[in-house]
Formats: sequence, C-alpha cells, structure tokens
Amino acid sequence: MGRITASKKQLKGDPRHNSLLAGKFINCLMLDGKKTVAQKVFYDALAEIARRGEAEGDEPIEVFETAVENIKPYIEVRSKRVGGASYQVPMQVNRARQQSLAIRWLLEAVRDKKGRPMHLKLADEIMAGYKKEGVAYTKRENTHRMADANKAFAHFAW
Repeated sequence: MGRITASKKQLKGDPRHNSLLAGKFINCLMLDGKKTVAQKVFYDALAEIARRGEAEGDEPIEVFETAVENIKPYIEVRSKRVGGASYQVPMQVNRARQQSLAIRWLLEAVRDKKGRPMHLKLADEIMAGYKKEGVAYTKRENTHRMADANKAFAHFAW
C-alpha cells in the first residue's frame, strides 16, 4: 500500500481570497501549528506588494500566483541506476510536484535571508519571482539547465 497523504479534498482556500494555492502556501509557511501567525505574515507580504505598487494593474494575490507559476519547474533530473552506473535522467514533473517544489523553493529562499521581518523578505521574493528573477527562480533555471545538460540520458526514462 502507498503512503497516506493529505487529501486534496481537505485543503481549504485561504480566508480572504478563497485561493487554494494561497491556502496551501500558508500551510507550508506555518511552523508549530501557528496558522494565524502564518496568515498574518502572508497577508502582510501581500499588503507590502500592494503598497509598493510595482506590479501595475495586478492584484497582490494574482502577483503571488504568477510568481509561483514562474517558479514551477517543468523538467527535473532523477537518478536512475542502469547496469551498475547511476545516470541523471531528465524527466517531466507532474503538476502536484511542480507546485510543491515551487512553494518549497520560495520558502527556502525566504528563510535563508536573515535580518529582516519575514513578511518583507516574502514580499521581496514574491516580487522577484513575478519578475522572473530571485533565488527561487534561479533554482528553477539551474534545474532546467541540469536537465538540458543530461538530455543524452533521456532514453533511460521509462
């Protein structure tokens, strides 16, 4: 039997925008079960994005969704053992994994920065992802570059 995973049916949208992606992001941002703290950080980051007004015409929640969409990887390398040798085989990433990787990379980039309030760091990284730059977007580009470099082993993907 496979692992028991959280059901998609259980996931609720966030209270303000009713966005499933934002609800998932808040759950991933949350530490020690402190959901209200995570919500405050997330909404403060969206308010900061709106205050800066760098994304002309777009709502902050749309900026966030575009940023996550820009960070999603479409292809990654996976290790495959063939005849005693391990090969880095490029493979397509399914949609659920794309989203979880994008969220993970975004939070990792934010948590690695030090010395500023969390909501400001999060706002910076979301804006960077929206503009197709920043640490999380660089991680995606490196993943794609690695897959491109190992295209010769694509025939091992079965």
